[in-house]
Amino acid sequence: MRDAAPQTIYLKDYTPPEYLIDRIDLEFELDEQCTLVRSRLSVRRNPDSAHLDTSLTLQGEELELLSIDLDGTALSSDAYLLTPEFLTLHNVPQDGTFTVAIENRINPKANTALEGLYLSGSMLCTQCEAQGFRKITWFLDRPDVMSRFSAKLTADCARFPVLLSNGNKTGQGENADGRHWVSWEDPFAKPCYLFALVAGQLECVRDSFVTMSGRRIDLEIFVEPHNLDKCGHAMRSLQNAMRWDEEQYGREYDLDLYMIVAVDHFNMGAMENKGLNVFNTKFVLARPDTATDSDYEHIEGVIGHEYFHNWSGNRVTCRDWFQLSLKEGFTVFRDQQFSGDRSSPAVKRIEDVNMLRTRQFAEDAGPLAHPIRPEAYIEINNFYTLTVYEKGAEVVRMLHTLLGAKGFRKGCDLYFQRHDGQAVTCDDFVNAMESANGVDLSQFRRWYSQAGTPVLTVSQHYDPDKRQLRLDIRQSCPPTPSQPEKLPLHIPVKLGLLNPDGSPAPIVIHGESSEEITLNVTEAAQIFVFEQLDACPVVSLLRGFSAPVNLEMPRELDELAFLLRHDNDTFNRWEAGQQLAKQIIFGLIEDIRRQRPLHLNALLIDAFHSLLQEEADDLSYQALLLALPEENYLAGQMAVVDVDAIHHAREFVKDTLAQALQDDFKRVYLIHHRDESGKFDAMAIGRRRLKNACLGYLSQLESSESYQLSQQQFDSTQNMTDQMAALSGIVNSHHPAKADCLDSFYRQWQHEALVIDKWFALQASSAMPDTFATVLALMQHPAFDIKTPNRVRALIGAFSQANPVHFHAKNGDGYRFLADQVVALNDINPQIASRMVTGFAQWRRYDHARQNLMKEQLQRIVNTPHLSKDVYEIASKSLA
Repeated sequence: MRDAAPQTIYLKDYTPPEYLIDRIDLEFELDEQCTLVRSRLSVRRNPDSAHLDTSLTLQGEELELLSIDLDGTALSSDAYLLTPEFLTLHNVPQDGTFTVAIENRINPKANTALEGLYLSGSMLCTQCEAQGFRKITWFLDRPDVMSRFSAKLTADCARFPVLLSNGNKTGQGENADGRHWVSWEDPFAKPCYLFALVAGQLECVRDSFVTMSGRRIDLEIFVEPHNLDKCGHAMRSLQNAMRWDEEQYGREYDLDLYMIVAVDHFNMGAMENKGLNVFNTKFVLARPDTATDSDYEHIEGVIGHEYFHNWSGNRVTCRDWFQLSLKEGFTVFRDQQFSGDRSSPAVKRIEDVNMLRTRQFAEDAGPLAHPIRPEAYIEINNFYTLTVYEKGAEVVRMLHTLLGAKGFRKGCDLYFQRHDGQAVTCDDFVNAMESANGVDLSQFRRWYSQAGTPVLTVSQHYDPDKRQLRLDIRQSCPPTPSQPEKLPLHIPVKLGLLNPDGSPAPIVIHGESSEEITLNVTEAAQIFVFEQLDACPVVSLLRGFSAPVNLEMPRELDELAFLLRHDNDTFNRWEAGQQLAKQIIFGLIEDIRRQRPLHLNALLIDAFHSLLQEEADDLSYQALLLALPEENYLAGQMAVVDVDAIHHAREFVKDTLAQALQDDFKRVYLIHHRDESGKFDAMAIGRRRLKNACLGYLSQLESSESYQLSQQQFDSTQNMTDQMAALSGIVNSHHPAKADCLDSFYRQWQHEALVIDKWFALQASSAMPDTFATVLALMQHPAFDIKTPNRVRALIGAFSQANPVHFHAKNGDGYRFLADQVVALNDINPQIASRMVTGFAQWRRYDHARQNLMKEQLQRIVNTPHLSKDVYEIASKSLA
């Protein structure tokens, strides 16, 4: 067990920094195991600080101190105090600027935590957000200390021919000893978390972009030589993002050079370092035969996200890490807008909401619940959460809904104008929205401070004599850790009404007629009345998922089927289908518990038959309408999760639909089955999605014909989307050639790491009976490397987070397996280890036997010697 619980940091204790560092000049002599770092800091007392301490305390971890000077004078050991986490200089000057020069050594190769400067393959690279810079040199490692950076990188010419850092290149040269150097300077002040350095044997893809003011920006993507042919989509995505941000937000890029580097070993998706974005290879590299349509879309979205950070995160940054959603929630909303505009807005919205409700709502309902602006943390890396990102984006989206597109843009313009070059808070963002639009958002601010998912309970009554519909809406929010009582929120609820024939019913407000309105739900209970309705309408509520809430509104199956046929709001039409299937599946779960024979309600069969007859314009959307609710989503709707019954019932629905509609599924499959490898227009992507949705149902048949369809597609396709869909059908069935296909796929792609990640994940998430044995065998596979985050996520993460029926096996083997891996990862990469622990976070929602098994493993983790702060925080909070 840990000797003592780590320190908790509280938002209420924030104070301005005692000192400011206006400039830092860095020199690196780069080496895999022995990198020399020299830093020169220009420091002054902060006039806004009330502290009068004459010492200066800098953060630093895992650093070897060689020397330290103050204003050119070497300091003796009695002039400073050195601890494993801090360097405190006694009696520094209090007037004007003084200079601190530090020389230290670090070992990048030993840095398996992948924070600070580390080795990825043959490449040196950095990750400084949130607190990685302190593993490079001593500094005031906090986001409200913004400094001008310069960096001179020196390294062996042959070993590290490419040397990159932030900003603009200011010089380069060669030394007589076989080394060379490059110097860089960033003209903009930035917090140290945005510093970046990359050195390695890299090739570059170059292009350019001309801004709206006519400036030429050089664009460069650096990759290892064997990946040079997979950068075209990323480059086009960057150009698309730059153009979109100019058109939608009026934001122009500010440097003359924008660089991206793709790195194999990376804890996150990507990092927006000023002018030098470092990316997980997963979100850069794409070729039709190695990347799926989903990969292509995610790459464009993440490229856009990191580019949009240049303004919403870099030019205007966070005062402290409690304000993380200020940049992340806002930027996720921006990248969601961008991706929707670039593809199908309906599909993008549904995918985002589906992920939010399946995963973030679970976070809100468990021991790790926290507001989008947390009140406290032990390890800040644990708060890069779905709540901060995805729910944060939904809060920004609600502002967009309440203010309208023009009002929201006015607020954004004022925010950037007011705070350019500053480190600010979530309140500053909301203040700009208020000022620009002349509104009061006081109540809306509660979204930033209250945790949990609100519940809207809605009942309706139609009076035919008065031609009047009354809606009673109540809002509540369950207790969450440290917040037993909740105040009413300001919730925008988009609404439409449908006539009995499916046509829109006019909504008359103050004599004006509209087909859709937004209700402002601000009280614990409110009544809304709609007049001049000749017949009882069907209510289409929470259109576009206008607020991140759980909606409880009793609906008969016939009414849901009606909305699935007629609702002209694309989200609510899909949602009606999801709720129809959910209610039917829950009925089947009850039948399973009571050991009654199972029968599928004909309403669902008829609904799917109608969907398969449609000639839709958006085939990707049509494919989504054919998808059943995911098992993890269904689990979130149960008071006590019954994983086996959920799986059994859902599989029965899939099997029955496949049997009843096999001719329809085959017909639609054959209509859209064609070779369109290399085509990524909306129709080609839609055709692949729709036909592969049909293939998924046909694979349920376990017939020689369905086996042949999957085999033929697997053998003949030239694109990864179709190959993975076929292999999925094979892996998740008793296909006689399963082992041969898996072996063939591995041999074909064994030198493409991202493709082999898919191979691992597909097997780890399979529902077939032998999956756990397969996972154990894959842990010993030569291609598995526990030090590679992508590989850990593909195998351990996929099994524990995307395979509920096997992870939650009654014998507890899945729980013991995950705990084993967490303990092993704790010593290698605490960030990845802590993310794996979240597989246990919902342990209280299962039956008593499973609760005890999970609790036992959580306790075992907490009792592990030398447990990292990252893992301790998640495990201890889960147990609390």
